Amino acid sequence: MKNEMNSIENTEYNKVRKSRYCIVFAGLILLFIFFALLNIYMGTAEISLKDTVDVFFNPQNIDESKRSIILDIRIPRMLEAMILGGALAVSGFLLQTFFHNPIAGPYVLGILSGAKMLVAFTLIVFLKNFSYISSITLVIAAFIGSLAVIFFILIVSKRVNNMSSLLVAGIMVGYICSAVTDFLTTFAADEDIVNLHGWSQGSFSGSNMDNVWFIAILVGVVFVLVWLMSKQIGAIQLGEEYAQTIGVNVKKFKVILILLSSILSACVTAFAGPISFIGIAVPFLIKFLLKTIKPIIVLPAIFLGGGVFCMGCDLVSRVALAPSELNISTVTSIFGAPIVIVMLISRNARRR
Repeated sequence: MKNEMNSIENTEYNKVRKSRYCIVFAGLILLFIFFALLNIYMGTAEISLKDTVDVFFNPQNIDESKRSIILDIRIPRMLEAMILGGALAVSGFLLQTFFHNPIAGPYVLGILSGAKMLVAFTLIVFLKNFSYISSITLVIAAFIGSLAVIFFILIVSKRVNNMSSLLVAGIMVGYICSAVTDFLTTFAADEDIVNLHGWSQGSFSGSNMDNVWFIAILVGVVFVLVWLMSKQIGAIQLGEEYAQTIGVNVKKFKVILILLSSILSACVTAFAGPISFIGIAVPFLIKFLLKTIKPIIVLPAIFLGGGVFCMGCDLVSRVALAPSELNISTVTSIFGAPIVIVMLISRNARRR
């Protein structure tokens, strides 16, 4: 009788859990469609809803300039915000798994600042000596900058006994890298300083489909690799000793986690500059909504949630003070910082 009752309770629990998963994913998909449509429709240039629809179904009935604004500017920007927002959220999740702390993120630990510093240096050198710089060059520069900061953080982590000191060290590294970046801009040509300053604050302006395809392939490959490692990531979450008992080479696997996280954050920095709080706020929100930390379920939701969050913030950055445009990090900080504060309060409450 007792076994039958337990079986019924487990069945009911599984039904509730699956229903929650379906509701969360359905909500994220609906939000994605909603923000995608708004990003295509809204902007500084006034384009009617009819013209927006005609771009896709009756292109011969729309003015070429309006068609170009939607297809060449708004859609690439929307797609780039979606993909890079998802990449940054997944990167934050991997770092939180590595350090076993929900506060760890590419922005807080100074990883994005390190990537920004080396990308700025690369841009200045190439813009001064060449007329063209490839996307892969920027990603490689950002990747090296990210790895340099991570290497420093790992050294510090072996010498301090608590996460608070590690976070302070990461923040200090971020300040140092930002100061070096500002120093480097003094060597840039006058016409390049404005673009470098805007990029250093985070922006999706200047997106194009060539970059979108490159980003989609790179991020897509990395995300698939991460998702295929869900079982090992889940084992790491339960403790390194447990992971070793099921055959996970913890040292080797954690190196892979760092490399994949660095590639994702490097891609974001190379194309949009540093973007704050998405890597911390989105994983927390998704895990809270799903009531689970299972990577095989959480990872797709985190990627989709990061994309939706970034698309919404980019829309606000474009239209809030139109025709002026806010930096994307300004908006993500406004919406992301309160989420992180709530996370810290709830975490301390659970400890008590």
